[in-house]
Amino acid sequence: MKRIKLVLTTALSIIAVFLILHSTPTLALKTHVFFNGYFKEAIITEIVDDELHNKIDKEKLSKENAKCYTLTKPPIEKATESYLRNYKVTKKSPLYFAEYYGDC
Repeated sequence: MKRIKLVLTTALSIIAVFLILHSTPTLALKTHVFFNGYFKEAIITEIVDDELHNKIDKEKLSKENAKCYTLTKPPIEKATESYLRNYKVTKKSPLYFAEYYGDC
């Protein structure tokens, strides 16, 4: 009986943490950056609206229920030595999911 409670509590805790980390666009974006291995950048960066991509890709983003954001202190990808600055955050039901969007 104790083992079932432990497994159930662990599973519910993992689900709760997942829901919290994807409850807002900012948290979803910071979570994405953090789990891609850029721990420091995920904590210290600020997030602002990416006005350029939101304006250029307005129709595409509205169809996907998404919005673009830019990191003020972006991580640097070691392979290409480029900044990972722009991200797209998509709302799916009550949750938000982030992915790298690239540059123009």
